[in-house]
Amino acid sequence: MPEPEGPHPATPTAPTVALVDDHPAVLAGLAAWYAAAEPPIEVVASGADPAVVLDGPGSRADVVVLDLQLSRTGPSYDALRQLAEDGRAVIVYTMLDSADVALTSLDLGAYTYLTKAEGDRHLVAATRAAAQNLPYTPPALAGAFGSDTRPGRPELAPREVDVLLEWFQCESKRMVAQSLGLSVHTVATYLDRVRIKYANAGRPAHTKALLVARALQDGLVALEEL
Repeated sequence: MPEPEGPHPATPTAPTVALVDDHPAVLAGLAAWYAAAEPPIEVVASGADPAVVLDGPGSRADVVVLDLQLSRTGPSYDALRQLAEDGRAVIVYTMLDSADVALTSLDLGAYTYLTKAEGDRHLVAATRAAAQNLPYTPPALAGAFGSDTRPGRPELAPREVDVLLEWFQCESKRMVAQSLGLSVHTVATYLDRVRIKYANAGRPAHTKALLVARALQDGLVALEEL
């Protein structure tokens, strides 16, 4: 007799997304891309004002896709800052192909930065990664990292760098501790110190994805090492 089948592994829940863009055609196009994804990604709210993601169904979306050009006065940094401070995972999605704007967006708390020329493949992949708090670096952002010469880089001790880079390669702090011969508490302490240093430098990194972004910006790790 065949052996009874065991429980099947759970299928990850598809993320939900809210869209902020002042062009109806762009909103319709993004919704179509997400509907065609496999599995589909549900758009729970969309509109031209960031308020659409602060109340109602949009307030519960896993990921926010924000057009950075919601007015003619310049990038909508205030909207990005408000959403990031509210703890939202924000993908900046914009026509602006600017290294300075990309890096400023990350410093304000954006999860990642995509130009509209990068298409559906990168947007869908970034959305899935953001919902799982995993790093995602599309081509335009990689180029911005490579050209970053701005001040504000914190001085990390060699052991802090060791722990940070090992953590990027591991699934848990326990695995880092085993690899480096440290206690889990010591690993957590090193990571907390790194976060404090970045916060004091005006570049907070509350999540693992943002710490990866900071490390890439500062040349501590290369894309091919992730």
